[in-house]
Amino acid sequence: MTHFTTRRDAEPGPAAAAPVRRILVCRHNPACPSADAPDRDAAHTISTHPEQGWSLLCNGVVLFEDTGELLPNGQVIAPHRRIDAHPGSYGRLLV
Repeated sequence: MTHFTTRRDAEPGPAAAAPVRRILVCRHNPACPSADAPDRDAAHTISTHPEQGWSLLCNGVVLFEDTGELLPNGQVIAPHRRIDAHPGSYGRLLV
């Protein structure tokens, strides 16, 4: 898996925005799903920042507490909260 980022420590100019290639290798067994897989949220958490509302997953995905995501390629995935199977049942005991 390859992760691209931008240099921020370089001097201003064209070289400052040059992509830096970083290789992320999952060492979990079985391996975590890739960032482009439908089940990418199932990857192991490698860094969590609950005070800021986000976590970094093993596959390079940044997962936000509202279920939004930022993929390693810069693509933004909108929040996708679970839909209540029984609308109007909140707070009521289903028997």
